Amino acid sequence: MPSKKALVRRPSPRLAEGLVTHIERERVDADLAVEQWEEYVKALRTHGWETIEVDPADDCPDSVFVEDTVVMYKNVALIARPGAESRRDETAGVEEAVAGLGCSVNWIWEPGTLEGGDVLKIGDTVYVGRGGRTNAAGVQQLRAAFEPLGARVVAVPVSKVLHLKSAVTALPDGTVIGHIPRMDAPSLFARFLPVPEEAGSHVVLLGGAKLLMAASAPKTAELFADLGYEPVVVDISEFEKLEGCVTCLSVRLRGLYA
Repeated sequence: MPSKKALVRRPSPRLAEGLVTHIERERVDADLAVEQWEEYVKALRTHGWETIEVDPADDCPDSVFVEDTVVMYKNVALIARPGAESRRDETAGVEEAVAGLGCSVNWIWEPGTLEGGDVLKIGDTVYVGRGGRTNAAGVQQLRAAFEPLGARVVAVPVSKVLHLKSAVTALPDGTVIGHIPRMDAPSLFARFLPVPEEAGSHVVLLGGAKLLMAASAPKTAELFADLGYEPVVVDISEFEKLEGCVTCLSVRLRGLYA
């Protein structure tokens, strides 16, 4: 029986100072962001996920984007080494949380950099984006950690967006979804479905046919509903202003030993 635990982390009071790389900076409403985060966590819980709050990192503006700090494969947690130096203090609390859950812990070491937003897992295939935040040494170390466990690691160039998962995620049947203008190499994915909105590229698989996705992609939600999926829609406008998406706000732990 796969485990259904999800790590989440409360937004920092300094959220509005978060990094912005590929988009213009907009004013972030920190109070609204907390409300949106609470609704996001509620959506996870409503659909059967036990949420585990990592200790807040109030001095780290981007710490709510907990996905970037760790990559899970089976029961192994690979602690990331963010490419953005200002985010390196975020990993300690996450390391403590996954160790407390009984995960086997590995690390990305210097000179490697790797952020979890660059890693898309589809079954035993692990796609890793090689872009602004994840370097070649980081990709090599990810391979070394996960290939012995049965993973097939595929490196993908990323230059138009912050992370690989800013461009693509996957449906429950393994079909990769993405918005073509933001992708470097759509042909790397055997089964690919283009979506009409950039925010429609991001789904979190809640189990069964349920897809957690952003309110900013109504046309994509219609497309998925038409394919027999059940969109669970949350408004994450304040996080989108910081290049965040639904995947960034949690780490799903499915492979823990019961």
